[in-house]
Amino acid sequence: MFNRADFISDSEWNRFQEFSKDLETPNVVVNLHQIKRNFIKLRDSFPYAQIYYAVKSNPGEPVVSMLAELGSCFDIASRYELDSVLALGVHPDRISYGNTIKKACDIKYFYDKGVRMFATDSKSDLRNIAEFAPKSRVYVRVLIENETTADWPLSRKFGCHPDMAYDLIVLARDLGLTPYGISFHVGSQQRDIGAWNDAIAKTKYLFSSLEEDEDIRLTMINMGGGFPAHYIQAANELETYASEITRYLHDDFGDDIPHIILEPGRSLVGDSGILTSEVVLVSRKNNTALQRWVFQDAGKFNGLVETMDESIKYPVISSKDEPGAKEGEVILAGPTCDSADIMYEDFKYKLPLSLKAGDKLYWLSTGAYTSTYASVAFNGFPPIKTYYMK
Repeated sequence: MFNRADFISDSEWNRFQEFSKDLETPNVVVNLHQIKRNFIKLRDSFPYAQIYYAVKSNPGEPVVSMLAELGSCFDIASRYELDSVLALGVHPDRISYGNTIKKACDIKYFYDKGVRMFATDSKSDLRNIAEFAPKSRVYVRVLIENETTADWPLSRKFGCHPDMAYDLIVLARDLGLTPYGISFHVGSQQRDIGAWNDAIAKTKYLFSSLEEDEDIRLTMINMGGGFPAHYIQAANELETYASEITRYLHDDFGDDIPHIILEPGRSLVGDSGILTSEVVLVSRKNNTALQRWVFQDAGKFNGLVETMDESIKYPVISSKDEPGAKEGEVILAGPTCDSADIMYEDFKYKLPLSLKAGDKLYWLSTGAYTSTYASVAFNGFPPIKTYYMK
């Protein structure tokens, strides 16, 4: 159904096959070289920006350590992520507490560990920051609608209306905090580059209004993530994103562009991973059913949660793929006793008719939000194992 060479070179595929040949399934193999290439490409595409890797996308120690050596900063969502990153020798001035939903005790924990940059989108959270992280830099996240243009939307739960963001910046100043900037996220796997244009325009409005009316000069824009990995649905190359977004910034800010922060996750690590599963059962629901059910030992609860609502469509190939092999439509499902554990039913994947129990399926571009999303022991199945290929 898919041409493997469109997603991974022959040399990298052969290296993966040799590395993974004796590994028990299911597993995810992460190619660290690919992450390094992606980081350098992003850094070179946005030379004026500072990169804060979104640790939640893949918190593996080899990943974080390598990115730290390359000069990355880090977007942290919890005290547990903070501890793991600090344990690798990352200085707290390279860390942002980017989660707008946090306990007061966690704010204090971050502050006591030396972190001085916090995101917020509500008055109660801002007051907690003022109390437990005094004089820290704060940036306010604005709400950006992306329900229809991002494969994995991030609107509704995070951010606030620009009018409220204005009030929060003023309140931050009045509480003795340092109003630092505005953040937004256009949605994960965002294929509409114009989404950044709208978000930057809202940000410019806030910058100008706050300086004119309150004499508050913001100096930073956190543009979040959103750059795509390579899945089935086509997206522009990173160079196109960078060119257009840079143009949007100059259109609104001229040559006086604020300090820019990027928080990539998926675009750095997504293409680095291959999830290998074993076919457990191939069956039909009646004697004349056209579609086969293919059950495998990895599902929504141990690595493939982003197939929820069939949002992320991974390229899937099999160990039976060969030129001229006859294929038929399949429904792909996981191993658990939960009827929700179906990855793809509406989107029509095709796999070889010769596929049988014991064969392997290879899920490409699964380096982000796979093992980190896996359940602890649903039905007793352990979390999927991750291996790092240097």
